[in-house]
Parts: sequence; structure tokens; C-alpha cells
Amino acid sequence: MAENGSRRIRLGMVGGGTGAFIGYVHRVASRIDGDYDLVAGALSSRPDVAMESGRNLGLADDRIYTDYAEMAKAEAARADGIEAVSIVTPNHMHFGPAKAFLEAGIHVICDKPLTATLEDARKLAAIKPARGAKFLLTHNYTGYPLVRQARELVASGALGKIRVVQAEYPQDWLTEAADADNKQASWRTDPNRSGAGGAIGDIGTHAYNLLRFVTGLKTEAVAADLTSFVPGRQLDDNVHIMLRFDGGARGMLWASQVAVGNENGLQLRVYGDKGGLEWRQDNPNQMWFSEFGKPRQLLTRGGAISGDAAASMNVRVPAGHPEGYLEAFATLYSQFADIIRGDGAAYADLLPSMADGVEGMEFIIASVESSKNEGRWTKLSEV
Repeated sequence: MAENGSRRIRLGMVGGGTGAFIGYVHRVASRIDGDYDLVAGALSSRPDVAMESGRNLGLADDRIYTDYAEMAKAEAARADGIEAVSIVTPNHMHFGPAKAFLEAGIHVICDKPLTATLEDARKLAAIKPARGAKFLLTHNYTGYPLVRQARELVASGALGKIRVVQAEYPQDWLTEAADADNKQASWRTDPNRSGAGGAIGDIGTHAYNLLRFVTGLKTEAVAADLTSFVPGRQLDDNVHIMLRFDGGARGMLWASQVAVGNENGLQLRVYGDKGGLEWRQDNPNQMWFSEFGKPRQLLTRGGAISGDAAASMNVRVPAGHPEGYLEAFATLYSQFADIIRGDGAAYADLLPSMADGVEGMEFIIASVESSKNEGRWTKLSEV
């Protein structure tokens, strides 16, 4: 049984075989709160890798597949078939599995971005899932307790009318041209597997989703400069984007995978006419909140924070005991499990959705088009 006393959900996985980083993360996240049992998988299209990976995870041989379509059909026909599936493949392999499982009536948990192309994203959004199957996009940074608190502070009016939003996500792991020698780098820098965007699709969408989640601001237009600094690289490895929001607020987003000295520097700063807040993912259990004319306040996860965010925060351990990346991922899995069971109405507006995925693709394409046109302001509604 799950930690909360509810029944466990039978989970499958597409992709994420031996050596796959994100597959491991999803499996750990699904187990943290005891809400899922992994019982089936199409972990690789290579039979030997699929079988080895499945057996290593304790899957029965007859539930180890090499084809996601076969898996969707077979599991939907079983009385004990999977109820949800995690899709942890490269971007170009999101659309097919998501479509197959939704049409089979199986809930889908999909890594971001939604698809490799905007056309596929819109096609996926137009599907009518069988048996009420639901969809979760794992923009996992929305699962941090203090990110949820930041959202509530903005919504409460504590910052006043939002004026300025600054989001950044610098890394340095692609500083050198090691693409061909690094499995994780090779598909992320390949337009046939990653899609239209490099750094913007891989990490820029995380920064964009975070600022949208916290502020609730609707993006009107972007002016972007996408650059490939490493010779021969086909996709961007550094992006600078200015944003205009409905209502007059302005924003800037920087994402880079060639910023030497940065490991995973996701950061968000939001400023209104009454106050501001600052949060960093590398120290996620603290957030600075400022009211104009008053000393800054340090808010802590599980501590004496303003407002009552208990319903959405999933704080697992006492204040002073840090929670991080895996726990944020687990929050999405746990709350989606409640939605699958019919008990998660309170989380419906908090979990990243199909619509968020489509908007993320619109953001990528609008930015790419803007950059091609020397940074011309480009409306998301026009792509």
C-alpha cells in the first residue's frame, strides 16, 4: 500500500533503460511516496537491452516489451494492466507513445518538452483520451515547496502588480564539443531527436515554465537571440530572450549550457510594485521575500512562512532537513496519483498540463523565429 494508505498504481515506462539518467530519476520519484509499482516497460527498442533492463528492475519477462504500441495494446487488454505510463525518451519519441497510451485509456506521465515539434504538440492536445485518461508533463521544478509558496505570494497580492520577472538557467556541461562521445549530449544537440531548440528546449523551457507557474502572467511576445558558440553544433547552446506580458510586465530569460562555472543554476526573481522574491534551485529550501521599505525576510521550507500552503507543498520532513530535486519530482508523481484515484481535485491547477506543454512549444518556436529575424518581437499567438 502507498504511504498514505491508498492503493498503489500500476506503472509502466517507455525508455529509460540501462544507463538512462532521466529514467532512473522518474523511477525513484515514483517510489518516494509509495504510490506506484513499476510492472511493465518498453525500456529500449533493442531486445537485449530491453530484456536486461527489465529484469534488472524485477519485471516479469512477459511484460518486457521492445515496442511501445505493442505494450499499449497488450497492457490495455490485461485485467492487471498498467494504469499509467512514464515516457522518458528523447523528445522526438514523445508524441507516438503519448498518443498510443492516451488512446488506449492509460494515463500518461511525460518528460518535457511535450514533443519535438509544435505541430505534434497540437495534434497530441487534440486527442480525446479513452476512458478519461489524464496527462502530466513533468516540469518538476513546480514541485518544490517554496516555488508553490512563491506562487501563492504572487496570487495573494503580496508583491503587488508584477512589473519585472528575471529567470535564468545556466550550465556549463556542453562548453566543449563532446557531443558525439556523450549519450546525453548527442541527442540533445541533434535537431532530428531534440527538435527545433537546443538549450532553449532542454533547459530554457524549464525556466519559462517556472516563471509562468509562479507569476501567472500570460506571455504576449518574445524577442530572442539564440546562439551556437561551439563550432559545428547544430542547435543553440546559449539563449537570451526578452519577454512582454499581458498587462505591461516585462521579463528576461537567459539559458546557457556553455556558462563555465555553472552546474545547474536555475533562478527566478519576481518584482512587483509592493515587493519582490528571489529563489534558486541550488538552495531550494530558502527564498528571499522583500516588502518595499522593509528588511528582507528569509523564508524556509517547512518553516515559519507567510500564508498557508500546506495543501499543495507536500513537505515530507521537518524544517531544517532539506528536500531537493528528487522530492520535487516525487511531488508531481504523488499528486498525479491522487488525481488518478479521483482524490486530487486540489492539485488540478498546480500540475503541469498538456496546455502547458503546447505553450512551451509555442515559446520555443516563437523564440527560434525571432532569433532568425534578428530578434524581432514575435507573438506566441502567431506561431
